[in-house]
Parts: sequence; structure tokens; C-alpha cells
Amino acid sequence: MTGPAPSAAIRATGLGFRYRARGNWAMQDCEFTVPTGRITALVGRNGAGKSTLLHLAGGLLRPHAGEILVLDDAPGSPAARARVALLTQHKPLYPRFTVADTLQMGEKLNTAWDQPAAERIVREGGIPLAARIGDLSPGQATRVALALALGKRPELLLLDEPMADIDPVARGEIMATLMTEAAESGTSIVLSTHILPELEQTCDWVLLLRMGRVQLSESVDALRDSHVVVTGHAAQASLLAEGTDQGDSPAERHTIVHHRVTGRHLTALVRQCGPLHGDWHVEQPRLEDILVGYLQTGDMVSPTATKRTEAAA
Repeated sequence: MTGPAPSAAIRATGLGFRYRARGNWAMQDCEFTVPTGRITALVGRNGAGKSTLLHLAGGLLRPHAGEILVLDDAPGSPAARARVALLTQHKPLYPRFTVADTLQMGEKLNTAWDQPAAERIVREGGIPLAARIGDLSPGQATRVALALALGKRPELLLLDEPMADIDPVARGEIMATLMTEAAESGTSIVLSTHILPELEQTCDWVLLLRMGRVQLSESVDALRDSHVVVTGHAAQASLLAEGTDQGDSPAERHTIVHHRVTGRHLTALVRQCGPLHGDWHVEQPRLEDILVGYLQTGDMVSPTATKRTEAAA
């Protein structure tokens, strides 16, 4: 007899959402679990469904198929609203308000509010409380919006590319703030981003979408441990698919995520299952290499591989 499923930051089962005006499914047949206490990178190409997923998790949209839960509650429910904060690309700030006015608004709109924490996040960016929102730089405005989100002390923070329009220094400072928040308060964070190099030292879980479907939901450590970049003679290509010496099960075979051939040389990103056959030069990839490999591939990961990533949770 199995017990109840462990608590999750986000859990989706058969999740689907359709934009009626376009007539197409933005997300379809999505099943995944994001554990609590993680900083999760939500990755995918434009149109993959990242914003749609965050809006579903934040309660701004309702699914047309399946189910999504946040912290075991329905998105948008009173319980979820008290525990979840969503920061969209269009930051909810009023240009004529001062920073102090904005934080006061946050206090009045939320049943739980940590004014010292919100002011600390603002002051760490060198932003005067008397400054008007309309006079702030994009990076400063992002920091104020983040203070507004974190001031309610959410258990789950959803970020929809909030740092896309700010410089690398400001992004680094804000990412440091997020990491501190996660470490000290145990806040689960889901961050949608295109800036892959900066994920290496900040995120410990990856949720990768491709064309509205889940391609990966897995810990960063498991991804690094299971993938290799191999280089060798192109004539050996068939050996990469052989996998282990036992059986013919797809679970016992390597997955070639992406490959390129230059002359007689083959370079491939491989999800390894057992020893490799053939004469290969093997390197450990960076997280960025792994993610780019999956984003470049033209095929979805097999159902067996998807189930294997879910087991890593």
C-alpha cells in the first residue's frame, strides 16, 4: 500500500491549456512534479509554454485539461493566494507611487507582510524609499517588484523572466537575493529565463518545455551525472545507441540527445546508460550544454526517458 504523494511546489497531471483565439494548445499532456525547497529553472524556446505554465500556477489562467496544484492547493484559491507570489514580465508597479507607497500597498493587500524584509531588499539596491517608481532604472524597478513579492513571505515564488531587461550586474545582485531567500526562508522559486549561463550556480532543478510539452523535470545534479559529450569517428555512431549488454529495453539504451557531424568526426550529447561502446573522447558537459542540446533536438525524449527523469524527484 502506497502512502500519500509528498508535498510539491507544483504538481501537474495531464495538464493542458488552449488559447481559444488561436485555436491551438499552448500546453498539452503535461505531467511533472517540482519538489519544494528548490530553485527551479523553467527553460524553453519562445512559444514553448513557459509563461502559460506560470500563469496557470499563479491562478491567472485555468486549465482546459488535467490538473495543476501549487503546494497541494488549487491555483487562485484563497489558500494558494496567501502562499504563492507571481511576478510577471509586466511588473505590477505604479509609476507615480514612491517606493514607500508601493511597499505600503503591499502591506495593505496581503494578510501576512514582512515590512523589514521588503525594505531590506530595496535598500540593498541603494534605492531611496522616497524615490518615485517612474524615475527608477529597469533594474531598480525589478528589485522593488521583487521586494513587493517577497514581502508577503511566499512559500512559492513564480518569476516570469523578470530580469530580461536589466544588465548583468543587476541580474547577479537580484539572483543573489533570491538564493539568500531560498536558503534562509526555504522559499521554493520557479524562474523562467533564457539566460542559460547564469543557471549553473543558482538553480538545482530544471523544468524544460518544448512545444507545450514537458521534456525534462529533473535535478541539476542528476542531469550532470547522467550526460556526457562524446567525440569520435562518425563511423561509430551506431555504437552509441547500443546501451548496456543486457536486454533490448529502451531503459537500458543510451539516448542521443543531439549530435553533429563535421567531416568524419561526430560530437554528441548522450544520456548515458551503462558503459559506452567504441573509442570515444568523453567530457562532462556544463548545465548550459545539456539544456542547449535538448532545446536543439528535433525529437521529443522518449516516454521511458521522461519517466526516468520523474523518478529522480
